[in-house]
Amino acid sequence: FPFFIVWLISCSDYEYTKTVEDFRRRLKYFFMNPCEKYRARGRKPWKLTIQILKIAITTIQLVSFGLSNEMMVTFKDENLMTFRNLFLKGYKDHRHGSLSLYTKRDVNEHIHYIINRYTNLQNLTVGNLAYELINGDYTPLTLCQVFYRNSTIDPENDTFDIDPHIDKDCISIHPMQSLSNDTLATHPNFSLDFRRWLLSVNIYLTLKTINLQTVRHHELPDCYDFHIVIVFDNRAHSGKIKVDIENDVRIYECSDWNVEGTSGKNDYLLLSFDSVVFLACFASLILCIRSVVHGIQLQFEFSIFFSAYYNKTVSWSDRMEFVNGWYILIIVSDIMTITGSVLKIGIQTKFLTNYDVCSILLGTATMLVWVGVIRYLSFFKKYNILILTLRAALPNVFRFCVCAAIIYLGYCFCGWIVLGPYHDKFRTLAKVTECLFSLLNGDDMFSTFLRMRDKTYMVWLFSRLYLYSFISIFIYMVLSLFIALITDTYETIKHHQKDKEPVSQLQAFIAECIDQPESGRYQNTDESTCCMFSSGCFG
Repeated sequence: FPFFIVWLISCSDYEYTKTVEDFRRRLKYFFMNPCEKYRARGRKPWKLTIQILKIAITTIQLVSFGLSNEMMVTFKDENLMTFRNLFLKGYKDHRHGSLSLYTKRDVNEHIHYIINRYTNLQNLTVGNLAYELINGDYTPLTLCQVFYRNSTIDPENDTFDIDPHIDKDCISIHPMQSLSNDTLATHPNFSLDFRRWLLSVNIYLTLKTINLQTVRHHELPDCYDFHIVIVFDNRAHSGKIKVDIENDVRIYECSDWNVEGTSGKNDYLLLSFDSVVFLACFASLILCIRSVVHGIQLQFEFSIFFSAYYNKTVSWSDRMEFVNGWYILIIVSDIMTITGSVLKIGIQTKFLTNYDVCSILLGTATMLVWVGVIRYLSFFKKYNILILTLRAALPNVFRFCVCAAIIYLGYCFCGWIVLGPYHDKFRTLAKVTECLFSLLNGDDMFSTFLRMRDKTYMVWLFSRLYLYSFISIFIYMVLSLFIALITDTYETIKHHQKDKEPVSQLQAFIAECIDQPESGRYQNTDESTCCMFSSGCFG
């Protein structure tokens, strides 16, 4: 009987040791890289293969779409420049400001000039611009003036009486209608009355054209509708009327087309290639989600195991090691690529025209795919130190950036309010943030100081104190502390790598497993066996 008790205890110890070793081996297998997993079980690295394939096909897809998007954007920009030179009198590529008018005569002459240009467009333009035709009638040019409903303003006596409600008065002029210089004056119920404190004059017109340059790149040309608005902006009532052109574009498939020597084969090849990208990213998405779910399940098992066998609580940092951040990155990239591919297919089939949204999705997804390559470089120790440093420094860097951002925003608001009226780079809050970020990186310093020389003495003195203090605090203190923070983390990581000391309970627990991937001990490890660590086994 005593021998039986000893044998029973020894069997119990054996089962306990075997359970711990099996689980330790299972954890070590989970954290192996694809090459080690292949040597341990002969498991094919499907995710690695798909990621390498994705790098190639998503880059090719992005380059293909980027060339098409570049042609579209260039065509729109060049047409906008054409409209400015056609319809704005005396326009000479005003890069430093919009065209401005200062007299009533200039305003009337410009309006007549625009209408004459529009009615004689076919004899003027060198492009393939045409009027919009709807139900057999050409879309007319619409001239509207916007003004206060009732207003009496007398600056001489410092008096005014304004009804802030706005009225709008419009006339229509058809393209084939001839126009003399007195047409506007004789048109019933229409005259440019500056005494009613005119807010703006808006001229609306629609033109059509076809983007033929895509033929050279084996793409079918698109048809374009340009909805143009020429704005005479007098809202400031400062004696200066700003003139500019706003442009809204609609892109669609031409109703009837024929290109000699083409059969649409290139379109089918592009659609097939986009479908391959879609399927590859979908497969990658499924595999990565499966791995993330498996890691979360194993995290709960490890927590239960440590609580039952060692009566310890697993720290949050150890728990997060089971959630692979690279898989999250790949999942986000796959979702963006799938969405962008669907939009690209819609653009190619002329059902959608969301070029900007599609380019942002595909560009960001491709960037994330290339960033994901670093994961596989981290399998080599000399490259892995970069990843370890970034991961270890991230919490401290985030807290440091929050504190620096508070000071940065304070300078932004101060510069916007005080220097905005006197300096172009501080005119809006967005410009202030861009200007200060440039100064933070040592760019454009002298010109920023130079533009404040001709201002009042008080503003000039404040601008010097403002700029010198910002540069001193952020360049000499904040950036230096930021670099020191990352350097300190780098030295800490090097120390741990040199001494090979486990830095967490999880790594210390796994380090006790000395079985190599080639040992064959991992062949019988059943990843789906988790009942031994469920709450029912220890209750």
